[in-house]
Amino acid sequence: MNAIAVITLFAQDEDFAAASSFYQEVLGAAVLDVESNATIFKLANMMINFVPASHAGDFIGPTATVAPGDPARSVLPLGVDDVDAACAELARHGVRPLHGPVNQPWGVRTATFTDPAGHIWEVVADMG
Repeated sequence: MNAIAVITLFAQDEDFAAASSFYQEVLGAAVLDVESNATIFKLANMMINFVPASHAGDFIGPTATVAPGDPARSVLPLGVDDVDAACAELARHGVRPLHGPVNQPWGVRTATFTDPAGHIWEVVADMG
């Protein structure tokens, strides 16, 4: 095991269409496949298996998904060349940062935002 190739994300059914559009239009992810219980996106060198919460049991049953409004359990970083430019592009799509842009003491510049399903994403670039 040496790389994450696919990440499965869940969205409440009522948020699924908006979040799917977000991945295509805002993040520029390509649709690889649309199935009855998932849409598979290609984003750079990984795939996102995007699943409506009503089908989560097909993938993680009997474990439950996180309910809307629960505290975050993860942040999904996206490497970019320029965090400020990425934030400007996100703003053109109506996406506001949760935090940042900010220089981190470990040598990167970051900003976080959420998708319409509530997943927290981070754009990150080396400052060196």
